[in-house]
Amino acid sequence: MNARIEDYALIGDEQTAALVGRDGSIDWLCLPRFDSAACFARILGDENNGHWRIAPKGADTCTRRAYRSDTLVLDTEWETGEGTVRVTDLMPQRERAPDVVRVVEGVSGRVTVVSTLRLRFDYGSVVPWMRRSDGHRVAVAGPDSVWLRSEPAVRTWGEDFGTHSEFTVEPGEQVAFVLTWHPSHEPRPPLIDPYEAVRTSVTDWRRWAARCRYDGPYRDAVVRSLITLKALTYAPTGGIVAAPTTSLPEKPGGVRNWDYRYCWLRDSTLTLNALLAAGYQDEAEAWRDWLLRAVAGDPADLQIMYGVAGERRLPETELPWLTGFAGSTPVRTGNGAVDQLQLDVYGEVMDSLWLARASGLPTKPHMWSLQRALLGFLEKAWRQPDEGLWEVRGGRRHFVHSKVMVWVAADRAVRTLERYPDLRGDLEGWRTLRDEVHREVCEKGYDAARNTFTQYYGSAGLDAALLLIPRVGFLPPDDPRVAGTVDAIRADLGHGGFLRRYDTDPDGPVVDGLPRTGEGAFLACSFWLADALHLTGRTEEARELFDRLAGLVNDVGLLAEEYDPVGGCQVGNFPQAFSHIALVNTSLALFGGGDGKAG
Repeated sequence: MNARIEDYALIGDEQTAALVGRDGSIDWLCLPRFDSAACFARILGDENNGHWRIAPKGADTCTRRAYRSDTLVLDTEWETGEGTVRVTDLMPQRERAPDVVRVVEGVSGRVTVVSTLRLRFDYGSVVPWMRRSDGHRVAVAGPDSVWLRSEPAVRTWGEDFGTHSEFTVEPGEQVAFVLTWHPSHEPRPPLIDPYEAVRTSVTDWRRWAARCRYDGPYRDAVVRSLITLKALTYAPTGGIVAAPTTSLPEKPGGVRNWDYRYCWLRDSTLTLNALLAAGYQDEAEAWRDWLLRAVAGDPADLQIMYGVAGERRLPETELPWLTGFAGSTPVRTGNGAVDQLQLDVYGEVMDSLWLARASGLPTKPHMWSLQRALLGFLEKAWRQPDEGLWEVRGGRRHFVHSKVMVWVAADRAVRTLERYPDLRGDLEGWRTLRDEVHREVCEKGYDAARNTFTQYYGSAGLDAALLLIPRVGFLPPDDPRVAGTVDAIRADLGHGGFLRRYDTDPDGPVVDGLPRTGEGAFLACSFWLADALHLTGRTEEARELFDRLAGLVNDVGLLAEEYDPVGGCQVGNFPQAFSHIALVNTSLALFGGGDGKAG
C-alpha cells in the first residue's frame, strides 16, 4: 500500500468510489455501492487483498499528478529514463454498470508500461475464477462478476493469481483499459467507449463546477471540496456518505478504526448550508429528501446514521484477515454506533428542515407533521443522558452540545410557526421547552469559575462542538460566555495550532470506552474555531487559521478526517465529507459575505 493516507486521490461515479495511490495502484474499490464489499482492499492489507496497478516498468511513485481542472478526472505522470507516460483514471457516470477507465498515453520517448490486476472479492478474502470470453478477462465469484477489457494489441496473461500485461507507448499513443462490474447472474452490460468517457466526464464535471457561485479567495479549494461532496453522493437517493472508506485509523497502529461509508445526520444542516450557499439547489433538495425518507417512522427510533438508501441495520463486524492500514486493527465494517442515543440529531433534523423551508426549497406534504412528531418525542426525552456527538462508547452523559441541539429543535419549531402562521403546532409549549432547556444548560453546563461551557454537566473537560453555540444562535456572539468558551477551547484543546475534538488527557478517564491511543487534530473542529473567531470579532485570526487549514490539503486538494501535527500527516477516513463541508462553509463565512450563523 502507499505509505500515507494523503498519498491517495479519489475517483468515483456518484454511487461508489476508488482510491488511486501515487504509485498508480487502485488500492480501494467497493462494487457496486459505497458500502458494498471491496474488490480492491490493499489499503487495509497487502497486494494479495486486491489492487490494480498501472505504471512504467520498474518505476515507483509518480513524478506529478493532478485532476483536470474542475473535474474528477485524474492524470498521473511518470518521468523515466525511457521517457514520460501519463495514466488517466476516472469512473464515468453510470448508465447500467460501474466502470473504471484507465487510459495510458505516451508523452515522450518510448516507455514500457506494466499492468497488474489482482481482484479479490469480499474485502480481499475471495480469489475469483478467471476465464476468457470474447477476448476479455472475466472474474467470477459468487454474486460478483468483473470484466477486464483492453486494446486487442495488448496481451494479457494470468500468473500468481493475477492478470498481467506489458506494452510500450510512444508520444501520442494511447492504450485504454476498462474494468466493469455486474451481478454474476446477469449478462455482460454494454461496452463503453473509454476515450469518449474521458471527454464526456471532463465536460460534465466542468459544467457542474461552473454552477458554483462562490468567487472569493480559495475558490479552487472550495470547488474541489464541492466536487468531492458530489463524488461522495449516492446519486439514486441523494444521500452523502461521510467517507468512501472504512477503518483508516485516527492514529496509525491504533484501534479507533471505524466504517464511515454511511450517511450521518450530524452533517445534515452543515451540508445543506454548503450546497445552498454555493448554488447547488438540486443537490440540496436531494439531500433534504433523503433525510425525510431516512428519518420517517417512530421518532423514538431516530438513528444517528443510515445507509445510502436509508437502511437502518448496519451491524459492526471485524475482518481478521486484513492487517489494517499501517498495522491498525481491527478492520471493521458496519458501525455499532448506529444503536446509540444522540439527542443532538433531533436538533440537526429540525435545523435542516427549517433551513430548507426558509431557503425556498419545495416543501413536502408530510414534512411538518414529521417535525411535530419529533418535537413531541423530545418534550418527553430531552432530560435523558446520551452518547453525544462524538459517539463515545463509555456510557451516557448529559452532553452540553446535545442539550444545545435540543434547544435548536425547539427554537426552529417556534421560528417556523412564527414565520408560517398557517402551520399548526404547540407554539407556547415549544417556547416553554426552549426556555427550560436554555436555562438548564446555562446552569448545569457552564463553569463560571473558568467562564466556559463544559463537555457535559459537572465535567471539567471541554468539547470543540461547543464552538457551535453562537452559530446555532443559542447565545449571541458578543455574550462573554461565548468568548470565554472559545478561548478556553483554544487553550485546552489546541494541538499543533489546530484543535482536538475533546480532552484527551492520557492520565484521565477513558471517555469513550476504548484504550487511549491519542488522536490528531480534528479538521472540522478547527474550521469551527475559525468560524467562532470570526463571529466574535477576530476575523484576522480566523483568516490566518483558515489559511493554515487550507494548506493541509494533499497535492490534489483532499482532506481526511484529522491531521497529526506531530507526524505531519493526515489520519482517519479519506476523503472526509465533514472536513470538506467545513472548508466550504468557513470560506463562505470569511470571504463570501456570510456571517457564519445557521438559519
